[in-house]
Amino acid sequence: MAVPDYQSLMRPLLEAVQDGTTHVMREVAGHVAATLGLSDSDLQELLPSGKQTIYKNRIGWAKTYLTKAQALATETRGTVKITTRGQELLARTPGRIVQRDLEIYPEFLAFKTTGQSQTAPAAPTPDDISLVTSPEEQLATLYSQLLTSLADELLSQVMQISPQQFERLVVEVLVSMGYGGSVRDAGQALGRSGDNGIDGMIKQDPLGLDRVYLQAKKWQNTVHSPEIRTFAGSLTYHRASKGVFLTTSGFSEGAKQTAAQIGNIILIDGHMLASLMIDYSVGVLTRKTYSIRRVDSEYFEEL
Repeated sequence: MAVPDYQSLMRPLLEAVQDGTTHVMREVAGHVAATLGLSDSDLQELLPSGKQTIYKNRIGWAKTYLTKAQALATETRGTVKITTRGQELLARTPGRIVQRDLEIYPEFLAFKTTGQSQTAPAAPTPDDISLVTSPEEQLATLYSQLLTSLADELLSQVMQISPQQFERLVVEVLVSMGYGGSVRDAGQALGRSGDNGIDGMIKQDPLGLDRVYLQAKKWQNTVHSPEIRTFAGSLTYHRASKGVFLTTSGFSEGAKQTAAQIGNIILIDGHMLASLMIDYSVGVLTRKTYSIRRVDSEYFEEL
């Protein structure tokens, strides 16, 4: 089964510690996972950031919300204990415990409204993302949407530039990735095809010990296998062992299979090109940086 949302984990979490004794949170999380029948693959599924599992993140937020509502208490690091309020919450709410059930507690409301507008929020819809995913997941989703929108906008801009500008853009991307030494040095090795693309060679390393043959097509139409075979012939002619074929469009399945069979050709389509531009800050600006911080447990252990 899929990992439940953080709200659906609140009741199992309370039930796992309802005996009133202090429990190690790591053991409680394992017990809840076993009770819910989560598989190893479920427990290993990662957040979009790839830095934490979805299960650990969601049960962590279930614990945080219950703690802020004072239904749970953390007497020492890494432990959890149910409170009288938590016992009452279990008794009063026979089914699934959700965020709305915690909003009767002033401590939880104070936690939720900190830093938010004091105006009354609109009533949440059943599929409100904030009631299904944790805050980190919401941030990751919004970040992914921003990147997708930015990539589309970048491709649109790229399609409007001249062939010469496109040549420089491709060179800047490759140099930013560590190829070619410098834009000027790499640019001197490039030919001029005049067909909305570039054909030339670039250093694979700053010293020029190896070279990569490039071909780029500022196309709207899909690149097919004949173009890849022609490019492979160019590699043989120039005695180049490696090649990169870039396009603003995409590659057909035949083209991908042909490149895979040849083995020394890397294909970069429009979406990957835009992603590389974003990753290596070519043609984009950073408007604002948000740092997501967590408690440094080792710091407190060393005090």
